[in-house]
Amino acid sequence: MSANPEIANSIQTGAFKTNYHDVGEGVPVFLIHGSGPGVTAWANWRLVIPELAKQFRVIAPDMAGFGFTERVDGYEYTMENWVQHAVDLMDALGLEKVDLVGNSFGGALSVALAIKYPERVNRLVLMGAAGVSFELTGPLDAAWGYEPSFENMRTMMDYFAYDRGLVSDELAQLRYEASIQPGFQEAFSQMFPAPRQQCIEALASDPEDIKKLPHETLIIHGREDVVVPPITSKTFFELIPRSQLHMFGQCGHWTQIEQNARFNQLVINFFSE
Repeated sequence: MSANPEIANSIQTGAFKTNYHDVGEGVPVFLIHGSGPGVTAWANWRLVIPELAKQFRVIAPDMAGFGFTERVDGYEYTMENWVQHAVDLMDALGLEKVDLVGNSFGGALSVALAIKYPERVNRLVLMGAAGVSFELTGPLDAAWGYEPSFENMRTMMDYFAYDRGLVSDELAQLRYEASIQPGFQEAFSQMFPAPRQQCIEALASDPEDIKKLPHETLIIHGREDVVVPPITSKTFFELIPRSQLHMFGQCGHWTQIEQNARFNQLVINFFSE
């Protein structure tokens, strides 16, 4: 094991190896991270994995192009390929069906996976999720257009959290250093090119397909989220038949951090029903 907590297990998935966390026992729960600069599964879910792992087997991968998953030349960062990557990992681990938690970009990916492979998904949690059409926000445009510097990362993290007290210079420095790991920025800059409204549409699933989702779905959002607006979760709530919506006041895009204990309990209760 590496001294870096972001680097965990490695397994072959298609043409490349995937870095993934695998903790706990029981029903498998897949956690799919968002798309912020320098993001990894560990950075996104570090406060969630230990709690969920008390009751479930928690699997949190670095998706293709992110974190410490192997990067291969010529890989196209498309929703179809990201969905295939997630399914390849499930297959590699021998998992026929998982509970799925998707954050932001990961929410869009989770919806697309559930649409294409409904039999591989048990229940669905969407947190601050993209995956439907919405108007590009300034903070999301800035996040996807991130150019590495400490100042840019500090500004970025202020966008993500409602409580600025959560965003220290130390944390910003840590995430900045993560964003300049070899290969990180090169892959990231390929994923969401300007004009970035087209990237939102590329992540979005067809509303008619979303309406047909049979899965029990828990939708969570921060009311003060300026990165992915709460209207996305309201749209999912209106479209997905077996859904429930929980919105936190005084909370930005980082629900799993800003409302950590409540988020964990919500998800645990939902998966335990």
